[in-house]
Amino acid sequence: MLNWQWSRFEDLTAQQLYTILQLRQEVFVVEQDCAYQDVDGIDQHSWHLAAWRNEGEEPALLAYLRVVDPGQKYTEPSIGRVLTAQPARGTGLGRELMSRALILCDEQFDGGAIRISAQLYLADFYSEFAFERVSEPYDEDGIPHIEMLRPGRP
Repeated sequence: MLNWQWSRFEDLTAQQLYTILQLRQEVFVVEQDCAYQDVDGIDQHSWHLAAWRNEGEEPALLAYLRVVDPGQKYTEPSIGRVLTAQPARGTGLGRELMSRALILCDEQFDGGAIRISAQLYLADFYSEFAFERVSEPYDEDGIPHIEMLRPGRP
């Protein structure tokens, strides 16, 4: 059973924030062998969506993403730092994470457009959620990326 949490930065406990940053570092820095500044000053201007599984005394973080407020990175809100923990990969949790995020974004931002900077190899995954390519591939921290936009509701 998963516990889904949609929180502003200031509503995260110190332990939750530590666990989130630890998993982000594990996935984006260690697994992807990419030295970059993950703690970038944008978390404070974001919503955080996390899927926790209660195990023993400490909940385990299985999936996470952040939604950056409009005007902080792009004109539109932006989804980023999308990840699933190793034990949850291949279970469909990543799709559920994105589906929930888009519903929450539609509620929070009145159905407006959403922009992402996606790793190029994940472009087809994001296309499943109506994101469209809006840039040529570019290098971000040594990894090919592409900018994608999900148009807002009419």
